[in-house]
Amino acid sequence: MDRTAGKEAMEGLRQRYPEKFADLKTAFGRIHRGQTIFISTACGEPQFLVRSLIDFVESDPKAFSDAEVLHVWTLGVAPYADAKFEYNFRHNSFFVSDSTRDAVNQGIADYTPVFLSQVPALFRKRRVPVDVALIQTSLPDEHGFMSLGVSVDITTAATEMSTTVIAQANAYMPRIHGDAFVHIDDVDFIVPHDEPLLTYEATVPGEIAERIGKYVSRIVQNGDTIQVGYGSLPDAILSNLFEKKHLGVHTELISDGIVALMKAGVIDNTRKSIDRGKTVATFCMGQQETYDFLHDNPAVAFREIDYTNNPLTIAQIENMTAINSALQIDLTGQATAVSLGQTFYSGIGGQADFMRGAVLAPGGSTILALPSTARDDEISRIVPVLDEAAGVTLIRGDIHYVITEYGIAYLHGKNIRERAMELSSIAHPKFRSWLISEAKKRSMVYKDQAFIAGKKGEYPEELEVYRTTRSGLDILIRPVKISDEPILKDFFYALSDESVRRRFMSSRTDMPHERLQDFVIIDFTKEMVILAVKQVEEGVEEIVGVGQYGIHEPTHTAEVALVVRDDHQDQGVGTELLNYLTSLARSQGLLGFTAEVLYENAPMLHMFSRMGYDVHRTAEAGVVELRIGFRGRDDARSA
Repeated sequence: MDRTAGKEAMEGLRQRYPEKFADLKTAFGRIHRGQTIFISTACGEPQFLVRSLIDFVESDPKAFSDAEVLHVWTLGVAPYADAKFEYNFRHNSFFVSDSTRDAVNQGIADYTPVFLSQVPALFRKRRVPVDVALIQTSLPDEHGFMSLGVSVDITTAATEMSTTVIAQANAYMPRIHGDAFVHIDDVDFIVPHDEPLLTYEATVPGEIAERIGKYVSRIVQNGDTIQVGYGSLPDAILSNLFEKKHLGVHTELISDGIVALMKAGVIDNTRKSIDRGKTVATFCMGQQETYDFLHDNPAVAFREIDYTNNPLTIAQIENMTAINSALQIDLTGQATAVSLGQTFYSGIGGQADFMRGAVLAPGGSTILALPSTARDDEISRIVPVLDEAAGVTLIRGDIHYVITEYGIAYLHGKNIRERAMELSSIAHPKFRSWLISEAKKRSMVYKDQAFIAGKKGEYPEELEVYRTTRSGLDILIRPVKISDEPILKDFFYALSDESVRRRFMSSRTDMPHERLQDFVIIDFTKEMVILAVKQVEEGVEEIVGVGQYGIHEPTHTAEVALVVRDDHQDQGVGTELLNYLTSLARSQGLLGFTAEVLYENAPMLHMFSRMGYDVHRTAEAGVVELRIGFRGRDDARSA
């Protein structure tokens, strides 16, 4: 950044407003007992002012007492939360961070649970009065304006309502557009002090985070406007979006990952329904390179948090996709990101506002992404019920998608039984049988719900393939999931009586839970059930065909069967299913298929005859028994 002009403006202001450049002892002398002291957020924290305030108190312990320190998030040290300063300070945070968590849980600091979007109103209505604001700004411009830089959030309102404003003017603070500006007339004391801003560097995403990121990328569509939180998991999510186009951003936090997507042209904000052309946020936590990018960049606007996080604002954004994480989610779909039992871990923050706003937005969706376990796989984050005293951050209606490293569960519009099965299916395999057992005890699922534990019951995601049939129909062919029972039921009841009779060779047309379990509870080492599905709308799949085989171990062959929904017959769905079943069977080393087909079912017989393998037929009582050897003519030549 070019800081020369700022230095020159500073000198001019010093000549014009000498009283605003008083020494720190004079500035801190404005603080009286029982007052509230506000400190800017996270990377915007005025480190020099905080250190100097502590030095001031240590040199004169009785200078003031019982001052309340207000903060959203402290990224650096928080000496005012130390027990040795309890005479002078009582910390009150709107969000619990690493450096204040112990103090809050030990009762020597306070936590105020509140939607961050509502904090500016608390200040302006004096429900939470601010007496002294310690802020950090950029160097002033020639008009006397200084930018709040990387911490606009609640800082603008605190500055506006504070009786005394002490600003650390720092050449390292970027000048950011939006609601970020404060004029020298509105500042009581200016303390010029240059020092690098606090930076935030997420831990390098691991394999689990990368897998979750890839799943999230399936949900995010070109042209969506996104909101993403902070940490290694959000960074992994953002790193998987480089193939997307025309993304927009309306978020609380700008991170290094968002800036990387802006530089790559993935985020251009051209499709946003409000604030088009602007990446909108309220604060930033990142590296110096990110701060340099934000400096005087008209493509970025930092707005007050009561705008960015307001659900009514978010609800105006078409195709808004809110992506957040949690500590724990229960089988009914309520989640906590705030506490582990009665132990406070973070805060309400903006998560609930963004998720609620995205639910209300036209075409909006919400994604809760979290690793399936904690503490090196010792604890499941998907639980039957939330821990006692846990704070519910997201209620059951706030979440559309839940994503772990084991897949995607879609909850929107699902009943409790369906939710329990969906979430159990993406839990860590070692906890799935436990979750099903607990769900049975709580009458969340069928009392006779079957489950295959261990590797043989795991969903083989690697077998998912996309195909286009000869009629041009795009389908996903995938193995059946334990949570597919509801859509399988819809599929079977959509079949005509004739299709049911041909498939099952029976006049029975009902398909109760007991029969459906035979299709969804699969030991993939002994049998295979695959579905041909199409997506009819976001998160909603429709089955158009089902194929299956069961291995006959003595002959190392398998009995195969398939059925296609009546309105999708003669479109190539059955051929794609049979071809894929054949490919899977051959990859297992099976020698062939057997099948029983009604003599009248000419289309099915014709499909088998086109396979190109040795087909032997015998007929009895109107049923054709087929024996299909995988060694065809091409194989015979090469043998």
